[in-house]
Amino acid sequence: MSAFTSGRLGGLLARLGIDWFLLGLMGAVALAYAFPELGSKASPLPWHRITAVGISLIFFFYGLRLSPEKLRAGMRNWRLHILVQATTFLVFPLLALAVRPLFGASEASQLLWQSIFFLCTLPSTVSTSVVMVSMAGGNIPAAIFNATLSGLLGIVATPLWTGLVLHTATGNAALSGLALDLLVQVVLPVLAGVVLHRWLGAFAERNRLRLRTSDQIIILLLVFTSFSESFAQGIFRSYGLTDVLLLAAGMLALFLLVFGGIGLLSRALHLPHPDQLTALFCGSKKSLVHGSVMAAILFPNMAATGALLLPLMLYHALQILAASVLAQRAARQEVVI
Repeated sequence: MSAFTSGRLGGLLARLGIDWFLLGLMGAVALAYAFPELGSKASPLPWHRITAVGISLIFFFYGLRLSPEKLRAGMRNWRLHILVQATTFLVFPLLALAVRPLFGASEASQLLWQSIFFLCTLPSTVSTSVVMVSMAGGNIPAAIFNATLSGLLGIVATPLWTGLVLHTATGNAALSGLALDLLVQVVLPVLAGVVLHRWLGAFAERNRLRLRTSDQIIILLLVFTSFSESFAQGIFRSYGLTDVLLLAAGMLALFLLVFGGIGLLSRALHLPHPDQLTALFCGSKKSLVHGSVMAAILFPNMAATGALLLPLMLYHALQILAASVLAQRAARQEVVI
């Protein structure tokens, strides 16, 4: 292909809102479908460690770009914090309760609703929320604070909600492990970066575009491993194609409904543009990591664990895809979505 043709093709794709990252997202899903064993837990490559190290490095470099003053200012942004946490732990569960009458009385229908309600009680993701905020040009200090706070609150809020509505046991034998992972993978790298900001902050700022590309690569790895594990476990085999597509459409509609609602609320509160982006990308996410661990704790005797996690796995994958596209769009247009 000539340079002229390549340039025209690149210009056409740019006008359509398609760039290398969007193509990479579609390629990651296609690769996971074709070769699920490459990105699943059965792979000889330690994907979990690779992505964990990558996420920790992301937060370390975020810390390098944060001065202590910016970090303190992000923590004091109480209107933004209330909006994000209220959406995560109040709006989501209340939406699930509101649609409960739409589900039939059969065991399968009730299991599906319980799975969706469980999804709605979970905390926000930590890594992808902050990465999306960074890609879109939002308030990174506030995003780090909100994502970390959400993970900590979820250790209490999720068992409380499921105990009240689904009458689950609220044992917390393994919940301390989630708090430890959050500390090691997020809090400590950020603090280390903040401490070293005085000496290495200028270096991180000069290489901001390269670091943004590394963020996008980590997201592609997360998409690939997430879909690979879903395909490898055969999570969709016991469901008809129509059932899976309808559930996926419902999960995408839930994401877009909350995303749009947060946009309206953040504008009504007259939040600054970077804070609006932070609210959008932190308040609309749900954590597959927390969900997988908490499902084992709260539903220890449930045989249909795959069915319980199906809405969460679909939401997790679709939220990354949708949020990635929206974050890229926000970065290009520099307007509130």
